[in-house]
Amino acid sequence: MADDELDRLAERHGVATRFTDWRGRDVPVAPDTLRAVLDSLGVDDSTPPTPPHARKDPPRLPRVERAWGFAAQLYSVRSRGSWGMGDLRDLADLAAWSGGGPGAGFVLVNPLHAAEPAPPIGPSPYSPMSRRFASPLYLRVEDVPEYAALGPGEREAVASLAARARSDGAIDRDAIWTAKREALETLHRVPRTAARQREYERFRRREGTALTAFAAWCVLAERHGADWRRWPAELRDPKSPAVAAAVPDERADFHAWLQWLLDGQLAAAQRAATGAGMPIGIVHDLAVGVAHGGADTWIHRHLFADGMSVGAPPDEFNQRGQDWGQPPWHPGRLAAAAYAPYRAMLAAALRHGGGLRLDHAMQVSRLWWIPDGASPADGTYVSYDREAMLDWLVWEASRAGAVVVGEDLGTVEPGLRRLLADRGVLGTSLLWFEQEDGRPLRPERWREASLATVGTHDMPPITGFAHGDHIALRDGLGQLTRPRVQEEADHRRQFAAWLDLLSEEGLLRNPPSAVLEALDDGSSAYDAEVVAALHAFLARTPARLIGISLADAGGAPPAEPSRHR
Repeated sequence: MADDELDRLAERHGVATRFTDWRGRDVPVAPDTLRAVLDSLGVDDSTPPTPPHARKDPPRLPRVERAWGFAAQLYSVRSRGSWGMGDLRDLADLAAWSGGGPGAGFVLVNPLHAAEPAPPIGPSPYSPMSRRFASPLYLRVEDVPEYAALGPGEREAVASLAARARSDGAIDRDAIWTAKREALETLHRVPRTAARQREYERFRRREGTALTAFAAWCVLAERHGADWRRWPAELRDPKSPAVAAAVPDERADFHAWLQWLLDGQLAAAQRAATGAGMPIGIVHDLAVGVAHGGADTWIHRHLFADGMSVGAPPDEFNQRGQDWGQPPWHPGRLAAAAYAPYRAMLAAALRHGGGLRLDHAMQVSRLWWIPDGASPADGTYVSYDREAMLDWLVWEASRAGAVVVGEDLGTVEPGLRRLLADRGVLGTSLLWFEQEDGRPLRPERWREASLATVGTHDMPPITGFAHGDHIALRDGLGQLTRPRVQEEADHRRQFAAWLDLLSEEGLLRNPPSAVLEALDDGSSAYDAEVVAALHAFLARTPARLIGISLADAGGAPPAEPSRHR
């Protein structure tokens, strides 16, 4: 097929044949990329394009009242009672304290999606096994009602497991889950009251076949590993008779029961938030996708595109691009399924929260597809029916009375930010990226329909960013495309411009030159002043929501940024 014919075929099926990169250059997509993507879509020159979604009435979310809140990676919010990492009781306590004392309106947390059911447990909450179900790593064992029925010896055994899991050092998810799973297995064997049993049965009926399939995947993953593509061939189809024969009822019930416990503790966290006066409460985070061999792709295999991963093209912060190792939804098959798995996922994420953040908001519109074996720079954009995706997103959020925030950072297609705003979906305004003609944007010029923050979970705390920790890390990982000295010079210039604007706004007590000199010397003398000034700056913007990193609020020292992808 000639290249011009290939381009026309790709465009008919929502596959971009060229794109504008982060430097504003027009870049053609390689023919090999187009062929690989079209093949994954099941397209040849005789395949008609997928018909557009017919939308009768576009729903819209109501205006969000101005509020501020904390943003936290829940696993890092450790207390004396948690088992080595932050859990749902810690979340409830944080919400009750920040809502009742400082007057926060919300707490934004990382995705709580399901991880592997057995070690090794992946460290990234943004590469889950399922976005439909949650991770029992976040359960507080002592809050399970059956714990009260344990005898003294059994309680002592649980306390010993908790002590084994606790550590003041790095989070050891394998050790934590090994200990929690043993304790929870003990509690699962405790007879439930009649009322509790009825509640559990109602939960199982509500969740239906999706929960049954997920529990089966968990059982098989414990035995064969968390990548179903490496399982025996007869177990790769969830409808196979071999699967039913290989999954003991008692073990499957254990994993379904864990989801019931999570449902209850998630609800308790939201009740704690609203009970403390928060108008929004818990804002959950929705990852872009799931791991290739995880539960969602096993259950809905036909809805995912083969031979592709989702990522992002090169940009200023990730100059070699990103490959997140997650298969994309197949747009045509998802539409043919009436978006049912997508809708169920949204409903689950919104059930026990007052808001939802979309990591990489472009997931409702277009995604950067990378053929297997190709570099992130050799991908292309594939479009989804964004009207349909947004319809269901707004519909589910409206039913839940929730706010929605889209992380519309990086390369965003023309018109998407306006479309999100028209539907009442807030965008994200990240201070370090809010510039115009290379200069920091003054506070009155910021968007109103947004969540404004200084940084994100992808970046170091403010003090780490100020000291350039991210440049050293990216250099060590080989992610820079130009000499480190140039990166450091650009960073110093941009940071100096922000200090100048903070000074013009009357938010710095000391001269910018003194702050820069201290940073050059590796001194932290002005770190606290800079952190306070940046947040005072956010308060001067018209943004509807202001997010404050719990790490910044707690005075985190310069540190390496989180690397979740």
